[in-house]
Amino acid sequence: MYSGRQALNHLPAEIRRQGAKRAFILSGRTVSRSTPLIARVRELLGESFAGLYDEIGKDTPSADVIAASDKAREAGADLLIAVGAGSVIQGARIVAILLAEKMPIEELITRYPPGKPAVSPKLLASKLPIINILTAGTSAQNRAGSPMKAEGRDGRMEFFDPKTRPVAIFWDHDALLTAPVSMTCASGAAIYWRAVMNMGYTRATPLADANRRQVFETARNALPRLQDPHDAAARTDLCIASFLQNREVDDGAEPVRHWVSRVVYAFATGLFNLHGEVSQGAAHCAFTPAVMRRLGLRNPMEMGALASALGIWKDGDPVEEAPDRAASELERVFASIGMPANLSQLGIPKTSATKILANALRNFNADPAQEFAKEEPLLREVLEAAW
Repeated sequence: MYSGRQALNHLPAEIRRQGAKRAFILSGRTVSRSTPLIARVRELLGESFAGLYDEIGKDTPSADVIAASDKAREAGADLLIAVGAGSVIQGARIVAILLAEKMPIEELITRYPPGKPAVSPKLLASKLPIINILTAGTSAQNRAGSPMKAEGRDGRMEFFDPKTRPVAIFWDHDALLTAPVSMTCASGAAIYWRAVMNMGYTRATPLADANRRQVFETARNALPRLQDPHDAAARTDLCIASFLQNREVDDGAEPVRHWVSRVVYAFATGLFNLHGEVSQGAAHCAFTPAVMRRLGLRNPMEMGALASALGIWKDGDPVEEAPDRAASELERVFASIGMPANLSQLGIPKTSATKILANALRNFNADPAQEFAKEEPLLREVLEAAW
């Protein structure tokens, strides 16, 4: 981990530590062509710079990833550097997999047999080391799974390989300040949303409890400062919060899967995969109030814990009031950073409801026990209330 002012100055030493001679950079067009960041990375790499692919698009399109892997192979890359946020970092992991594995892509992805557990193939080939240089806080920064969007395919293609976890992560102040305020706020909304949902638990190990509370406080305190385009510390706090969210499982944490978190996640995934202009953060914010008001009381204790963390409910208050109080408070918080609290604010047409619901009903990560299909009429009603 490298963090702070001029953290990127440590990049050459990290390249030497990995024994790399041919470092290949992956990024999006905006970072490469509208900021000085890629030029700075290239200068730091010197003779070890092997090439650049700077057209990784939002939500990691398959065509971009395949083209990037072809370029990296032609360049003889022995290390990958992802410069950006979620889509680019996920893309770098998939590029590492495509460079190493010889099987067709369809045999490399996680499969979801109807009525059965998910099956992730074991990808045994050694992978190139990956360095992530973040431009925004993202849960993708140190994970092993990566989704990829494929044209004409329902749902995303999902890859999983622990060997694609990064060997180093950079939270360089100047790099983080290249992201526009809108992107930073969307990233902050996604991280804060997960932190809030994770406060809806009733049992946890002491370490997991401390982790979740730390993440929640860190994300909450960062939000009001995200509108300042010069506040690098607030952006670093988002990186810290998302990093800690990823490692809570190491502290013995069980996933927080109350109905609100599961349904919002499923709806949001269906939305931003259908409407590529919508960020993950905005999608989660837009669904949360309606879902919380309609389904919150399915998990009353969890909603009480969540509302208590938000500071608008305490022991002894009517538990049936917790979901509405929490929804109202979250609407206020979302508005304070320019995030939507319903789908109308995003301009999503109601004709999209059918496809969003269909995608949600197939979301294994949100619904591993496959309960959603039994609740389809109710979920359609809840979805329509989100406008």
